Amino acid sequence: MPDSTDLAPLIRGLADADPARRASAAAEIFQRGSKLARAATQQWFADAEFAACLVRGRDGLPELTVGVAVEPDTFERIRTASGLPRLADVPPDQDAKEFELDFPGGARLDVLTTREPGGSGAIARYLQKFGEGIQQVEIAALNADRATEILRTRFGLAPIYPATRPGADGTRVNFFLVPGPDGKKLLIELVESSAKS
Repeated sequence: MPDSTDLAPLIRGLADADPARRASAAAEIFQRGSKLARAATQQWFADAEFAACLVRGRDGLPELTVGVAVEPDTFERIRTASGLPRLADVPPDQDAKEFELDFPGGARLDVLTTREPGGSGAIARYLQKFGEGIQQVEIAALNADRATEILRTRFGLAPIYPATRPGADGTRVNFFLVPGPDGKKLLIELVESSAKS
Protein backbone atom coordinates (compact mmCIF):
# COMPACT_ATOMS: atom_id res chain seq x y z
CA MET A 1 0.00 0.00 0.00
CA PRO A 2 1.11 3.58 -0.56
CA ASP A 3 3.19 5.27 2.13
CA SER A 4 0.69 7.27 4.12
CA THR A 5 3.23 9.37 6.03
CA ASP A 6 3.37 12.14 3.44
CA LEU A 7 -0.44 12.11 3.14
CA ALA A 8 -0.99 13.12 6.77
CA PRO A 9 -1.10 16.90 6.11
CA LEU A 10 -3.45 16.36 3.17
CA ILE A 11 -5.78 14.16 5.22
CA ARG A 12 -5.83 16.85 7.93
CA GLY A 13 -6.62 19.33 5.15
CA LEU A 14 -9.83 17.45 4.34
CA ALA A 15 -11.15 18.63 7.74
CA ASP A 16 -10.07 22.26 7.28
CA ALA A 17 -12.73 24.93 7.84
CA ASP A 18 -11.73 26.60 4.55
CA PRO A 19 -13.49 24.94 1.57
CA ALA A 20 -10.63 25.94 -0.76
CA ARG A 21 -8.10 24.15 1.44
CA ARG A 22 -10.32 21.07 1.61
CA ALA A 23 -10.64 21.06 -2.18
CA SER A 24 -6.89 21.50 -2.63
CA ALA A 25 -6.11 18.60 -0.26
CA ALA A 26 -8.71 16.41 -1.98
CA ALA A 27 -7.33 17.21 -5.44
CA GLU A 28 -3.81 16.22 -4.38
CA ILE A 29 -4.96 12.96 -2.73
CA PHE A 30 -7.08 12.12 -5.78
CA GLN A 31 -4.19 12.86 -8.15
CA ARG A 32 -1.80 10.65 -6.17
CA GLY A 33 -4.25 7.76 -5.93
CA SER A 34 -5.22 8.03 -9.60
CA LYS A 35 -1.58 8.07 -10.67
CA LEU A 36 -0.88 4.90 -8.68
CA ALA A 37 -3.95 3.15 -10.05
CA ARG A 38 -3.36 4.09 -13.68
CA ALA A 39 0.27 2.98 -13.51
CA ALA A 40 -0.72 -0.35 -11.92
CA THR A 41 -3.59 -1.03 -14.33
CA GLN A 42 -2.62 0.58 -17.65
CA GLN A 43 -2.43 -2.82 -19.38
CA TRP A 44 -6.01 -3.54 -18.33
CA PHE A 45 -7.28 -0.41 -20.04
CA ALA A 46 -5.55 -1.39 -23.29
CA ASP A 47 -7.79 -4.47 -23.50
CA ALA A 48 -10.79 -3.30 -25.57
CA GLU A 49 -13.29 -5.66 -23.98
CA PHE A 50 -12.21 -4.77 -20.45
CA ALA A 51 -12.32 -1.06 -21.31
CA ALA A 52 -15.88 -1.52 -22.61
CA CYS A 53 -16.87 -2.75 -19.12
CA LEU A 54 -15.93 0.60 -17.54
CA VAL A 55 -17.59 3.95 -16.95
CA ARG A 56 -15.69 6.80 -18.60
CA GLY A 57 -15.21 10.20 -16.99
CA ARG A 58 -15.41 13.58 -18.68
CA ASP A 59 -11.76 13.21 -19.68
CA GLY A 60 -12.48 9.92 -21.48
CA LEU A 61 -10.45 7.97 -18.92
CA PRO A 62 -11.97 5.33 -16.64
CA GLU A 63 -13.85 6.94 -13.75
CA LEU A 64 -11.88 6.57 -10.53
CA THR A 65 -12.62 7.27 -6.89
CA VAL A 66 -9.82 7.25 -4.35
CA GLY A 67 -10.66 5.55 -1.06
CA VAL A 68 -9.03 7.11 1.99
CA ALA A 69 -9.07 5.15 5.26
CA VAL A 70 -8.99 7.29 8.39
CA GLU A 71 -9.43 6.82 12.12
CA PRO A 72 -12.99 7.27 13.44
CA ASP A 73 -12.27 10.70 14.98
CA THR A 74 -10.70 11.96 11.73
CA PHE A 75 -13.70 10.56 9.83
CA GLU A 76 -16.08 12.63 11.99
CA ARG A 77 -13.97 15.80 11.62
CA ILE A 78 -13.88 15.47 7.82
CA ARG A 79 -17.59 14.70 7.66
CA THR A 80 -18.47 17.69 9.87
CA ALA A 81 -16.25 20.07 7.86
CA SER A 82 -17.88 18.79 4.66
CA GLY A 83 -21.42 19.58 5.81
CA LEU A 84 -22.34 16.11 7.11
CA PRO A 85 -22.70 14.23 3.82
CA ARG A 86 -24.96 11.18 3.83
CA LEU A 87 -23.38 8.00 5.16
CA ALA A 88 -23.37 5.13 2.67
CA ASP A 89 -25.54 2.11 3.36
CA VAL A 90 -22.80 -0.49 3.93
CA PRO A 91 -23.74 -4.18 4.24
CA PRO A 92 -23.63 -5.17 7.93
CA ASP A 93 -21.03 -7.90 7.35
CA GLN A 94 -18.49 -5.32 6.14
CA ASP A 95 -16.26 -3.37 8.51
CA ALA A 96 -16.82 0.11 7.14
CA LYS A 97 -18.50 3.43 7.59
CA GLU A 98 -18.14 5.68 4.56
CA PHE A 99 -19.24 8.74 2.67
CA GLU A 100 -18.34 10.20 -0.70
CA LEU A 101 -16.96 13.63 -1.50
CA ASP A 102 -17.00 15.18 -4.98
CA PHE A 103 -14.98 18.31 -5.69
CA PRO A 104 -14.76 20.75 -8.59
CA GLY A 105 -12.32 19.51 -11.18
CA GLY A 106 -13.42 15.89 -10.85
CA ALA A 107 -11.67 14.82 -7.63
CA ARG A 108 -13.71 12.03 -6.03
CA LEU A 109 -12.93 10.59 -2.62
CA ASP A 110 -14.55 7.84 -0.61
CA VAL A 111 -13.74 8.49 3.06
CA LEU A 112 -13.79 5.26 5.07
CA THR A 113 -13.33 4.22 8.65
CA THR A 114 -13.78 1.07 10.68
CA ARG A 115 -16.91 0.25 12.62
CA GLU A 116 -14.77 -1.65 15.11
CA PRO A 117 -11.43 0.01 15.95
CA GLY A 118 -8.81 -2.61 16.76
CA GLY A 119 -11.05 -5.31 15.26
CA SER A 120 -10.40 -7.87 12.55
CA GLY A 121 -12.27 -6.15 9.69
CA ALA A 122 -10.50 -4.99 6.53
CA ILE A 123 -10.46 -1.28 7.37
CA ALA A 124 -9.45 -1.88 10.99
CA ARG A 125 -6.57 -4.11 9.84
CA TYR A 126 -5.48 -1.53 7.26
CA LEU A 127 -5.41 1.24 9.86
CA GLN A 128 -3.49 -0.94 12.32
CA LYS A 129 -0.87 -1.85 9.71
CA PHE A 130 -0.52 1.33 7.65
CA GLY A 131 -2.25 4.17 9.49
CA GLU A 132 -4.38 6.69 7.65
CA GLY A 133 -3.92 6.78 3.89
CA ILE A 134 -5.05 5.68 0.46
CA GLN A 135 -6.64 2.29 1.16
CA GLN A 136 -8.01 1.59 -2.32
CA VAL A 137 -8.82 3.04 -5.69
CA GLU A 138 -12.26 2.30 -7.12
CA ILE A 139 -12.86 1.86 -10.84
CA ALA A 140 -16.49 2.42 -11.90
CA ALA A 141 -17.71 -0.54 -13.93
CA LEU A 142 -20.73 -1.08 -16.15
CA ASN A 143 -20.31 -4.85 -15.73
CA ALA A 144 -18.25 -5.89 -12.72
CA ASP A 145 -18.80 -9.61 -13.35
CA ARG A 146 -17.39 -9.47 -16.88
CA ALA A 147 -14.54 -7.15 -15.85
CA THR A 148 -13.63 -9.57 -13.04
CA GLU A 149 -13.69 -12.52 -15.45
CA ILE A 150 -11.43 -10.72 -17.94
CA LEU A 151 -8.90 -9.88 -15.23
CA ARG A 152 -8.98 -13.49 -14.04
CA THR A 153 -8.65 -15.17 -17.46
CA ARG A 154 -6.61 -12.73 -19.55
CA PHE A 155 -4.41 -11.19 -16.90
CA GLY A 156 -4.10 -14.14 -14.48
CA LEU A 157 -5.27 -12.06 -11.51
CA ALA A 158 -7.09 -13.64 -8.59
CA PRO A 159 -9.97 -11.55 -7.27
CA ILE A 160 -10.31 -11.19 -3.50
CA TYR A 161 -13.80 -12.75 -3.71
CA PRO A 162 -14.75 -15.69 -5.96
CA ALA A 163 -17.77 -13.74 -7.21
CA THR A 164 -18.92 -10.13 -7.27
CA ARG A 165 -20.61 -9.28 -3.97
CA PRO A 166 -22.89 -6.56 -2.57
CA GLY A 167 -21.18 -3.29 -1.71
CA ALA A 168 -22.25 0.06 -0.28
CA ASP A 169 -25.48 1.66 -1.50
CA GLY A 170 -26.58 -1.33 -3.55
CA THR A 171 -23.42 -1.55 -5.65
CA ARG A 172 -21.79 -4.81 -6.74
CA VAL A 173 -18.05 -5.04 -6.10
CA ASN A 174 -14.93 -7.14 -6.29
CA PHE A 175 -11.34 -6.37 -5.37
CA PHE A 176 -7.89 -7.09 -6.77
CA LEU A 177 -4.60 -6.64 -4.92
CA VAL A 178 -2.08 -5.65 -7.58
CA PRO A 179 1.56 -4.54 -7.62
CA GLY A 180 1.84 -0.77 -7.69
CA PRO A 181 4.50 1.19 -9.55
CA ASP A 182 6.44 1.60 -6.29
CA GLY A 183 6.53 -2.18 -5.71
CA LYS A 184 3.92 -2.01 -2.95
CA LYS A 185 0.49 -3.60 -3.31
CA LEU A 186 -2.50 -1.50 -4.32
CA LEU A 187 -6.11 -2.54 -3.72
CA ILE A 188 -8.29 -1.93 -6.77
CA GLU A 189 -12.07 -2.15 -6.37
CA LEU A 190 -14.37 -2.70 -9.33
CA VAL A 191 -17.66 -0.99 -8.49
CA GLU A 192 -20.85 -1.51 -10.48
CA SER A 193 -23.64 0.87 -9.59
CA SER A 194 -27.21 0.27 -10.70
CA ALA A 195 -27.38 4.01 -11.48
CA LYS A 196 -24.56 3.63 -14.03
CA SER A 197 -25.55 0.38 -15.66
